[in-house]
Amino acid sequence: MILRQTTAGVVAIVLASVAMLAHGQTVRQPQVGRFELTPYAGYRFGGTFEDEGSTTSVGLDDRSSTGFIFNIREAENTQWEIIFSRQQTRADTTQISGLGPRVDVDVEYLQGGGTYQGRLRNGVRPYLAATLGAARIAPRLSGLGDDSFVSFSIGTGLQIRPTARFGIRLEARAWGTLVDSDTRLFCRSGVQIAGCAIEVDGSILWQIETFAGLVFRF
Repeated sequence: MILRQTTAGVVAIVLASVAMLAHGQTVRQPQVGRFELTPYAGYRFGGTFEDEGSTTSVGLDDRSSTGFIFNIREAENTQWEIIFSRQQTRADTTQISGLGPRVDVDVEYLQGGGTYQGRLRNGVRPYLAATLGAARIAPRLSGLGDDSFVSFSIGTGLQIRPTARFGIRLEARAWGTLVDSDTRLFCRSGVQIAGCAIEVDGSILWQIETFAGLVFRF
């Protein structure tokens, strides 16, 4: 009697498991993929500041970038996202006196938002991403101050999923930084020298970034 009850219980569990697998709703699958951490390396292009009232401009060199992305799954095809991206580049300051031809600059983004994912086919899943947050522009020259602005980004890419816990993320993302009217950049404060190298008219600073990252799910 006990053996029959045990056998019936095992059969019931097996049938229930098969039914859940058939519908892609097993208990383990959502838990494995709910959180994602993606360190990445990429390359960022563009970025020019135009001086208000003159033809002077400061352009950012195209350089490599690094960052990380943290995702939390909200639903089957949506995720919350936090992204940090950093580029160590140089600004072309040949048109500005007193700074030299090049100034090392860090351009950093810290934003939050989400992703919308398409259908998983053959281990590949397309997605769209949109975030909003802050940008920080920090010259690495003694006496020059850094500036922070509101920024946003829109990206699209593919996730390649060879296993449930590991993947590859390939993406192209456009970064937009809202520069206020009469914003002053590359400002120096001191007893002997004080002032700003450039005054920017209100505009959007655009940069394009392409990157590849390793996705770890847990």
